[in-house]
Amino acid sequence: MSQYRIGFDVGGTFTDFVLQTPTGDLHTAKRLTTYPDPSEACLAGLDDVLVRAGCSWAQLGQAVHGTTIGSNLVIERKGRDVALITTRGFRDVLIIGRSKRYQVYDLQIEKPRPLIPRRLIAEVPERTLADGAVLEALDETEARRVIRALVARGVRTVAICLLHAYVNPAHERRLAELVAEEAPGIAVSLSHEVSPTFREYERTSTTVVNAYIMGAIRDYLASLRGEMGRRGYEGRLFIMQSSGGIATAEAMERYPVRMIESGPAAGTLMAAAYGELAGRRDLIAFDMGGTTAKLALIHGGRPLVTSLFELHRVGGAAGSGLPMNIQALDLVEIGAGGGSIATARLGVVAVGPESASSTPGPACYARGGLLPTVTDANLVLGYLSPDRFAGGTMTLDVANARRAIEERVARPLGLTLSEAAWGIHLVVNSNMELATRVVSIERGHDPRDLTLVAFGGSGPVHGCRLAQALRIPRAILPAAAGVTAALGLLSAEVKFDVARSYVRRLDAVDLRHLNTIYGDMEAQALQVVRESAVEGEMAIQRTADLRYVGQGYELNVPVPPGTLDERELGRVREAFDEAYQVRYGVAAPREPVEAVTWKLTALGAGPRLTLAPAPRMGRADVALAGRRQAYFPEKAGYVDTPVYDRYRLPAGAQIAGPAIVEERESTTVLPPGCGARVDDWGSLIVEVGS
Repeated sequence: MSQYRIGFDVGGTFTDFVLQTPTGDLHTAKRLTTYPDPSEACLAGLDDVLVRAGCSWAQLGQAVHGTTIGSNLVIERKGRDVALITTRGFRDVLIIGRSKRYQVYDLQIEKPRPLIPRRLIAEVPERTLADGAVLEALDETEARRVIRALVARGVRTVAICLLHAYVNPAHERRLAELVAEEAPGIAVSLSHEVSPTFREYERTSTTVVNAYIMGAIRDYLASLRGEMGRRGYEGRLFIMQSSGGIATAEAMERYPVRMIESGPAAGTLMAAAYGELAGRRDLIAFDMGGTTAKLALIHGGRPLVTSLFELHRVGGAAGSGLPMNIQALDLVEIGAGGGSIATARLGVVAVGPESASSTPGPACYARGGLLPTVTDANLVLGYLSPDRFAGGTMTLDVANARRAIEERVARPLGLTLSEAAWGIHLVVNSNMELATRVVSIERGHDPRDLTLVAFGGSGPVHGCRLAQALRIPRAILPAAAGVTAALGLLSAEVKFDVARSYVRRLDAVDLRHLNTIYGDMEAQALQVVRESAVEGEMAIQRTADLRYVGQGYELNVPVPPGTLDERELGRVREAFDEAYQVRYGVAAPREPVEAVTWKLTALGAGPRLTLAPAPRMGRADVALAGRRQAYFPEKAGYVDTPVYDRYRLPAGAQIAGPAIVEERESTTVLPPGCGARVDDWGSLIVEVGS
């Protein structure tokens, strides 16, 4: 390694920073996220951490950014002046969606509201068939009239999604040319570029999301790159994608839908890396920050990936969110973070999904927040230090926290202050327990066979309790847990995914056409990766989505490299039968198989993240920083609890719960019955007791 590298990740409450020096040393920082413009905290934090590391902007070789600005725009419906042009007769695709109900017996469910109102959805006369043949030519006169009408309505971005354009995009390309002629200032998002796959509703939804966030993402990234350049930064700005790879900001300005869940993906990658260091490859990544908790399953050292990502699911139910045909790490996200607001509701304690965020923040932040949060409860329980929170950069107001919990939870429910605070802690753990079951049991994995990797600012506070509830035998609490996602940004490869739908039975595939498709996809993906100035060789990975003829769901299997022939397709068929056997316990080798979508990923390895080893072997006593009263119901209330300094804990040291371990970005709580050992990299390997 010969350059300074920095990763910075924007969360709902905090923005995290990790700077790696040419010698491998790490400098970390956290800063409250700024609203409405999160780049203010980004730039201020970058300035600060560079000064502390003695690095100038000109010396910075690489900057990698993770942000959820795209998902926030969609969830909060803040996109403006976006229209959709589609084939005549298909104006209501977004409104109709899928007939399947995500809760069969709930008569009150509401489908996701379309991002674009019907008055801004226009039709043009044209028709392409499923085999690519043109049934009706594009009516250019009517198309020009439609474009002019949208311009008159103030439209600034247009999504174009024509029927079967994934097979023959000629009409979409021509329509884009007409938009450029009639309204040169309008940005265009084309379905055959964004999501060239079949299933009309999902393809339209993906294209619309891309258009919906395109303007804001472009302005945000251009402004951020400009400010960094004015400070002296001469390198490229890279953005984490939902798939777990990074790409240039310029590429993401064209395909912003790919970064819709940018930040959470980085933490999952780092959790897999920590699992490898500890010799554990089957994991649950548990990232609890200030606003949300994210969970993901890692099997065999690799996070699970989905090709149909849904944003803003209702209760985590499949089919309840906005679908997008993008490669994304298979995450479950719930409104359970340190800033989640607690209330007395219908006679019980309820927590979230509403969050106090960074503004006004929890009551203990003393920034105007009056409502009790999980952070307030953890402070009252003695888990957090009022003087050393966020490395001593913030002082927490215990009196405010006690007052908020007393007035809003304890008194209405007839509880003592400690009972109310413990109830808040317990309820948020229960919410996360349900989400953990979704990513483990519902995906066919017994939590008792897995290891929990807990990180994020609040993750180590709750990780051991969560593992106890699910009978997970072991937990990994990494060093610098509060900035794990920012660390993950520096460990990611440059990556770009491409997919094409070509629906054929395997025994009827036109091999010449299929090899042409893969050649086109490879050229497109490699072009984006080369933009990143990747040094060394680039790798290509190919897969396909297959199903038995007549089925409606597919399994993804590997496709061999090189020119495909009948023998190679036979190997693809064998891989499908094996995958089907593993997933469903039965296979039908004599039944015909149908290929649906062919996929390709281009990878370019960048500089590797180097973790510094922990100090030499020794006892935990040398790291004892003091003691304080902390609440543990197993001990019948508040007990005198040892507090350890994470940075002085040597490798091999052992700690028995109850105990608290503090570092700048997070705090670890070891309940009674849990024992922890410090490994060679400073991670706490916890044997979870009942």
